Amino acid sequence: MENELKVPTVAELLAKGKTPDILFWVGCAGSFDERAQKITRDICRILQHVGINYAILGTEESCTGDPAKRSGNEFLFQMQAMMNIEVLNGYEIKKIVTACPHCFNTLKNEYPALGGHYEVIHHTQLIQSLIDEGKLKPADNNIFKGKKITYHDPCYLGRANEVYEAPRKVLESLDAQLVELKRCKSNGLCCGAGGGQMFKEPEPGKKDINIERIEEVIGIQPQVVAAACPFCMTMLKDGVKIKEKESEIEVLDIAEITARANKL
Repeated sequence: MENELKVPTVAELLAKGKTPDILFWVGCAGSFDERAQKITRDICRILQHVGINYAILGTEESCTGDPAKRSGNEFLFQMQAMMNIEVLNGYEIKKIVTACPHCFNTLKNEYPALGGHYEVIHHTQLIQSLIDEGKLKPADNNIFKGKKITYHDPCYLGRANEVYEAPRKVLESLDAQLVELKRCKSNGLCCGAGGGQMFKEPEPGKKDINIERIEEVIGIQPQVVAAACPFCMTMLKDGVKIKEKESEIEVLDIAEITARANKL
């Protein structure tokens, strides 16, 4: 399957006189983090399966600048953002999909002030719309049927942008047993990696946030924790590992769940 996955870059399409209908913004985690790369591949499989004309920037993609901005370096953020905007506008990109809520939030809400105006959607929103249109249909006896699944709301997708329903509707299509965490939706608990925290050591305290979150997860005994953010994925997986629950609880992104359920 890996060999069949040919992901075009915008530059390659342009060389053939074509333009993509949608740009897949891979993001730093999706490009370089080994775990997040699996999510990237599954998103490409989904896009390929439904026949969407898409492309990535490849080596022309740079960090959106979110970690710099959240860490207080506005100057670096604006430099990174303006470089990206120049590339995106040069290719006349109109629509962007991304699997990272941090990229999603930055591209959607912070790039317009610097001249970057795009329609930005999160991959869970795209998957939900493809299910609604009948282009994606989980297999009748998909591997998640009847399984107990819970969903962790990423801060930058949920509270910051109020995207609560799309990921849940995707999970509802699986005929699984969905259970909500005590702290969910607008009252969701941060995984502990947002706001630049991903790249520094935790501050002194009685307990790491991801441990607090995983204890909440263990309390409802799901077989699968669905994530929709590469940062959350790292924190949740680390929590499951520390609590030695790897054989009982699997942490999967919404895209991975969709790809498996559709046998892609």
